[in-house]
Amino acid sequence: MTSHPTAIAVAQFAPGADEAVNLDTIRSLAEDAASRGALLVVFPEYSSYFTPGLGADWVDHAQSLHGPFVRALAEIAAELGIHLVAGMIELVPGQDLTSGQPERVANTVVAVNAHGEVVAHYRKIHLYDAFGTRESDRIVAGPIWAPEAAPTFAFGGFTVGLQTCYDIRFPEVTRRLVDAGADLVVLPSEWARGPLKEHHWRTLVTARAIENTIYLAAADHAPPVGAGNSMVVDPMGVELVTIGESTDVAVAWISPERVAEVRHLNPALQLRRFTVEPR
Repeated sequence: MTSHPTAIAVAQFAPGADEAVNLDTIRSLAEDAASRGALLVVFPEYSSYFTPGLGADWVDHAQSLHGPFVRALAEIAAELGIHLVAGMIELVPGQDLTSGQPERVANTVVAVNAHGEVVAHYRKIHLYDAFGTRESDRIVAGPIWAPEAAPTFAFGGFTVGLQTCYDIRFPEVTRRLVDAGADLVVLPSEWARGPLKEHHWRTLVTARAIENTIYLAAADHAPPVGAGNSMVVDPMGVELVTIGESTDVAVAWISPERVAEVRHLNPALQLRRFTVEPR
């Protein structure tokens, strides 16, 4: 028995310092995607709030997973009957605030389902301390999760795994999600522009899909800070849809049968000789 293909979308925009405007843009893009049949829409990293510099203002705009940003995402998802995935600035859970405001926050991706329920969240493990930037000055790295606690959720016959931006440079992150059952990985990102950065983005996203025989849906910020090029890549490395530099939505149709077909042709996961363990 075969299942019907499912539509998913990547939504590209440039989040800014006005949280209400960010949410209005998310709603508009989600409505566009849903009107075209998408049942899962992936938004960029830092969709709740973003400024080009990692300043103290980020702490002031951090929220909990029960805060207004997630509640708004849940409301949009429930109204449209779709899943949404988006990045946010999160208050570090369990932090002692008796001495004042925290100095660092978490870079978190949250997934809500069509009923408006939070079904998964992921705190970025690999912080962007590269290319002249030090994300760790303001962000606390998330914990390394055990396989049984992988940041995944079920959707349309798929197991969806969560990772974020700079994580894509570390192939073991995606492989560990695949070991936990993921056959679709979503990648909210703020891939900063720079020499060869767009080339790196396209190469790494495609490589992670090919070597793991999975779909990969990567949603980036639109320029001028982000590189754009949000895309969905299939298990053979085929670029199904791509957005250039604009604020837009791209919809792709995916199916578990395609994953099974590719894995029959290329059983690389079965043939590998190494596993992934935390360092």
